[in-house]
Amino acid sequence: MTSSGRARDLGIPFNGIPGPYNSVTDVAGVLVGYSTIVSGDGSDAARTGVTVIAPRGRDGVGSACTAGIHSLNGNGELTGSHWIRETGLLNLPIGITNSHSVGTVHRGIIDWVVQHQPKVAADWLLPVVGETYDGDLNDINGQHVTGQHVAAALDSAASGRIAEGSVGGGTGMVCYEYKGGSGTASRLVDYGDRTFTVGAFVQANFGDRQELTIAGVPVGSTLSDDMPGTLTRPPGGGSVIVIIATDAPLLPNQCEALARRVPLGLARTGTTGSHFSGDIFLAFSTANHGALHSGYSNGPAKGALAQIEHVPWQLIDPFYKGTVEAVEEAVVNALCAGETMVGRNGYRVRAMPKDTVATLLRQSGRL
Repeated sequence: MTSSGRARDLGIPFNGIPGPYNSVTDVAGVLVGYSTIVSGDGSDAARTGVTVIAPRGRDGVGSACTAGIHSLNGNGELTGSHWIRETGLLNLPIGITNSHSVGTVHRGIIDWVVQHQPKVAADWLLPVVGETYDGDLNDINGQHVTGQHVAAALDSAASGRIAEGSVGGGTGMVCYEYKGGSGTASRLVDYGDRTFTVGAFVQANFGDRQELTIAGVPVGSTLSDDMPGTLTRPPGGGSVIVIIATDAPLLPNQCEALARRVPLGLARTGTTGSHFSGDIFLAFSTANHGALHSGYSNGPAKGALAQIEHVPWQLIDPFYKGTVEAVEEAVVNALCAGETMVGRNGYRVRAMPKDTVATLLRQSGRL
C-alpha cells in the first residue's frame, strides 16, 4: 500500500537542503516503526495501524529529551501533553494511531517498556500518543489495533529510509481528499562550523481539495472536480499530527517555538486550518544526552545542579526555516506516496493524480 515515489522524484522544487534520507531519521538516533493493518472488507474492513517514533532509539528509552508542544486546533488528542508543558521533557517513544485506538497504543507502549526497560518502568509512565481520524476507510470502532501491533512497531523501528503513504497510523488517512498518510522530510542547518538536522514526520489527514497548493501553485482549484467520493467528515476535517526532531541543542521553550512554526509549513500546502481538524504538533531535541532527568529514580543526587547547551535565541531563525520547509515537503511526500485504497463499505479514496499535478506545475513554470 505504499509507493516509492516522492515529491522530488517528480521534480517538484523545494527550498533548503535535505539530509541523506530526507527523513526524520536523518536526526541521529531517531527510529521510526510501523504496524500496518489491512484486512477484510464491508463494514468491518480494517485500514489502520500504529506508528512509533523513538527519539533516542530503543536503548535510549527513559533518557529524556527537551520537548515542546503546540496546538493550532485542539479537535484531537496528544496524551502526556500536560507533563511536557510542565517539565519540557520527553522520555518515551511517541505513538500515532487512529482516534479510537489511543488507549490501546498508550497501554501498548507501557507494556513494551515494562518488558524491555524495567528500570524505566520503575517510575510512572506517561506515554505520548497522538491520533487522526480514519473512519471513512477504516472500521474505527472495531479495535483492530492491539498491543501486539504496538510492540511489533517498536521492535521493528529503524533508522535510514522509511516507508511513506499508507503505512502505520497513516494507513487509512485522507489528505486534501486524496489518499494521505505518513510523510517525512528533513533539512540541514549550518551553524558555525557544525551542521545540525531538523526532521519532520507528519500523519496527514486534513485539507479541503480546493485548497491544495504545491510548490506555490494552487492546483486544488483545478483538481476540485476530480472528486472520487464524499467524505463523511466536513471538508478540511480529519486532523494532522506533526513530530519535529532535531539534534540541535534547544531549550524546552525553543522546542515549543519550533512546534509553533509547523502551521506555516502546513499553510504552504494550502490548508486554512479547519475547525474539525485536530492540528497538534510536538518538537524535541536529542542533544544534551544524559543531562536531563524526568523521573524520581536514578536521578541526580540531592543538591546537584545540571547544565545544558542551547542555541542562543538570537540565532534560532535557521531552525525555524528548516522546520517550515521540512513540514511542507513531508505533506507533499505523503500525498505522492499515497495509492488508491478501497476500505469500509467499499469507500474508495483515489491517489493524487501525480501526472496531472506535474502538468499543472509545468504550466505554471514551477517544474
